[in-house]
Amino acid sequence: MGSDRDTLENLLAGNERHVEALPEDYFAAVQTGQHPTVVAICCSDSRVSHEGMWGIERPGAVFTPSNIGNQIWDEDAGKRIVDGGVLYPIHHTGTNVVAVVGHTGCGAVTAAYHVATGEEPPGPQGVDKWVDQLVPVVEEALESGLIDTDADEAQVINQLVEYNVDYQVRSLCDATDIPDDIDVYGFVYDFQGVYGDEPGRTYLVAANGETGPDVLADIVPEGYEETARSLLYR
Repeated sequence: MGSDRDTLENLLAGNERHVEALPEDYFAAVQTGQHPTVVAICCSDSRVSHEGMWGIERPGAVFTPSNIGNQIWDEDAGKRIVDGGVLYPIHHTGTNVVAVVGHTGCGAVTAAYHVATGEEPPGPQGVDKWVDQLVPVVEEALESGLIDTDADEAQVINQLVEYNVDYQVRSLCDATDIPDDIDVYGFVYDFQGVYGDEPGRTYLVAANGETGPDVLADIVPEGYEETARSLLYR
């Protein structure tokens, strides 16, 4: 059993600061229920602030499931199903928008790319499960003609990140468990200056299955046209 008391102390001290900073009525509107406006499925990466990226400062606004590679699928008895973390808020809290959020330099996509090109899975088994689910997506992407396979690996990975977000969005749009009136958006969170020069910006790369930047620019509100960008479509 580990005994890193410094980390434990940091966690408890951080929570103390959190408690002291909260307004008295901070949880008043959500103590007996939640009605988040969006379910955002993100990659479980420590560099990606799931609520911070949206500037959320109140509880109950965003339902935030996450996994390795921001994947919407899970498996049950060998059958592929939509992850319950996505379905719960849609079916039980009145949420009508899904955001799939990938990020630049994704380690899960990198691992899947390495497996797809002949390397061994990274291990252990709990990690390999999620990487293995991504491998067919990466293989499909590499065969699509959209990936510049002659580019350096970092560029290839970031193109695959976007392709994976598009794939997850398309999968949700086609899933029978997702009602037709649900909007599904796909974003890439860029903290490496890949899409632009504003670290922390989320770029819209898909909306209800649409991926063309011109189409997306017509969808975003006025003033946000520059957030509709793509590494795959010009």
